[in-house]
Amino acid sequence: MSGFALAGPLLRRLEPEAAHALTLWLLRRGFHPRPRRREDPRLQSRIWSLDFANPLGLAAGFDKNAQAMGAMLRLGFGHVEVGSVTPRPQPGNPRPRVFRLPEDGAVINRLGFPCEGLAAVAARLAAFRATPAGRAARLGVNLGKNKDSRDAAADYAAGAAALAPFADYLVINVSSPNTPGLRALQDRAALEELVGRVRRGLHDAGIAPPPLLVKIAPDLAEGDLADIAAVARGPRIDGLIVGNTTVQRPPDLVGRHRAEAGGLSGRPLFALSTEVLSRVYRLTEGRVPLIGVGGVADAADAYAKIRAGASLVQLYTALIYQGPGLVPRIAAGLSALLARDGFATVAEAVGADHR
Repeated sequence: MSGFALAGPLLRRLEPEAAHALTLWLLRRGFHPRPRRREDPRLQSRIWSLDFANPLGLAAGFDKNAQAMGAMLRLGFGHVEVGSVTPRPQPGNPRPRVFRLPEDGAVINRLGFPCEGLAAVAARLAAFRATPAGRAARLGVNLGKNKDSRDAAADYAAGAAALAPFADYLVINVSSPNTPGLRALQDRAALEELVGRVRRGLHDAGIAPPPLLVKIAPDLAEGDLADIAAVARGPRIDGLIVGNTTVQRPPDLVGRHRAEAGGLSGRPLFALSTEVLSRVYRLTEGRVPLIGVGGVADAADAYAKIRAGASLVQLYTALIYQGPGLVPRIAAGLSALLARDGFATVAEAVGADHR
């Protein structure tokens, strides 16, 4: 019996945030499986001049404060995205603020960017990057704003300047539903101004910018998606992450916490997020690298994201219910699906449903 088969049910008996804190504590101390990694050439890809051993990534939200990057990479992820990171430490929203819906394979959260702040996260990233494993790692850093900030662009610019030296890519997160006013930054004019200020800040500081991505919500109307796609086709945005949690509540949810406020993640998000991903791929004419997130729980889900237009795929919620063995299972299954359909690489399958 695997360690998770024993520990998983015990962790799920704890309050969700307590279970998460204990999980991070165990990961930091090396209590995690170490699957034998066999790098499959079929899963390797090159995006933004970066090599990824496989397209599977850990979505932002799990490792908010850059505490368990090495452990998660050893589980088999091809990249890990830390954050969201805010300039100043903040506690986030009042508890309780995370709710499991196990019958639905879902979670609702209204965390509100709890974070230890830039200084703490930068120190951990610097220490990790100084190790052999850290130098080889593919790390994304997801940036947020402080809840009480009056100048959102200044917050994102500060985060980018502090953390760009450690990031393979940076993410401007303007799509969490749990910070008041944040999603308004997805408006075309606001987004162009925001991205421009981040880039100017990096330029003025003499920092070579890593690829700059924007994470969007799955709840956007077609016109809003078209505006974001137009901005993304320009020179200032290097990719999009589609998407964050949803404020929608599918009518077939059965979990007792289904009416809680916040963002819904997990299986019920899969169909919506994949459809939005497909629309964004069409709107960007396949010219903008996309990361597909939302409801991925098996290899078929990851493959569907890739065929819909995702160059990379991320997951988080499914780990809560299936444990760390999920990552190598998805990698093996994805390789088999690519082989079945005659694709020699992931890149060949990206956007296949549009051809």
